[in-house]
Amino acid sequence: MFTYHLELALRSFKRNKALTALMVLAIALGIGASMTTLTVLHVLSGDPLPGKSQTLFVPQLDPQNMENYRAEGEPPDQVTWIDGMNLLRSKRADHQVLMTAGTVAVQPSQSNLDPFYLDARYTTADFFGMFDVPLLFGHGWSAIDDDNKARVAVITRSLNDKLFGGKDSTGQMLQLGDSGLRIVGVLDRWRPNPHFYDLATGSYAESEDVFVPLTTARDLKLGRNGSMDCWGGHTEDHLETAPCTWLQLWVQLDSSDKAATYKQYLKHYSQEQMTLGRFVRPSNVRLRDLMGWLDYQSVVPSDVQLQTWLAFGFLLVCLVNTVGLMLAKFMRRAGELGVRRALGASKRSLFAQLLVESAVIGLSGGIGGLVLAFFGLWEVRQRPSSYATLAHLDMSMLLTTFLLALGASIVAGLLPAWRACQITPALQLKSN
Repeated sequence: MFTYHLELALRSFKRNKALTALMVLAIALGIGASMTTLTVLHVLSGDPLPGKSQTLFVPQLDPQNMENYRAEGEPPDQVTWIDGMNLLRSKRADHQVLMTAGTVAVQPSQSNLDPFYLDARYTTADFFGMFDVPLLFGHGWSAIDDDNKARVAVITRSLNDKLFGGKDSTGQMLQLGDSGLRIVGVLDRWRPNPHFYDLATGSYAESEDVFVPLTTARDLKLGRNGSMDCWGGHTEDHLETAPCTWLQLWVQLDSSDKAATYKQYLKHYSQEQMTLGRFVRPSNVRLRDLMGWLDYQSVVPSDVQLQTWLAFGFLLVCLVNTVGLMLAKFMRRAGELGVRRALGASKRSLFAQLLVESAVIGLSGGIGGLVLAFFGLWEVRQRPSSYATLAHLDMSMLLTTFLLALGASIVAGLLPAWRACQITPALQLKSN
């Protein structure tokens, strides 16, 4: 029966080529615009660590002085060296990471390569395990290496390809300025999206190329970058003792009970620091999970959200126009439908055939919309925005495109098909 309805639909398209083309074009334009913006929104608002994000949290404390104090204000996004080390060494979480961003000067041993600068991450040992960082060769370093300020490093696959031709470089030396560090691990391809663990360096920035123990970086005085907030007239000199927030702290808490217990610990720690005279503001702590942190930081650009709503509004306009075109097309065939009713065709059969026509138009529009979406995403990737290169259609979005096109066209065809099926056969035969 479906084959029969499909054959009749194809014959109908041949008789009304211009009208059919207009309906396909209207659906294609609406689907193309909406899927382009929806894909960008899907990429930007995705979970960077599916299945684990609900166990990762950002602790926040408020160690600042009373200048510009506001009750119920948000504490700083980062922590001081003293607080970071205190919370790290307390080991109240299942895992914890303290880190900051930096820049290093690489001195290649190869004579054909000039020295160059790279982004670096100065972090503690749990970074690789906590964030499920894939390793191609070797392994990360240990907590003992952190304590001993070990001269070790982990590099990315791209840097390994550049310096060592893609071979296993563990055990080789990496020269950073005047200091040599032994390579203990090589990352596989890894680019969390968004760059959740340090949004200050760019919400959709690429992963750093060199990873060094935080204590080692401070001991070697490697270049630091990223945001910093100092108060009381202090500057970034002697950061280990200065009242400055400049480190990112993340903890892993594997259950909701552990998260509640850790938040209580943060409150007790804050009160303890007030007793010691370090904190002067009333206790003000936060503990947001990864997705809550991204929402709090408003990571998804507001213009992308607005464009998505506008695109779906445009799709609605296209569907309204498609309804009008389908209604005109079906009503022009009133004589044909009346004759078929008189010859014994049921309303259900006619309704099914008209919906098949709508579905075929929708699938054709979906293919056209997919082509337009590819061109739209290509245009997005040409933009200078940091997230532009991430925009691409995956299999789930391809399926969504076709389902949206099919569903939209069927919905658009319901009213015209129903109206066409209400035609009285006798009146049509008399007029003919």
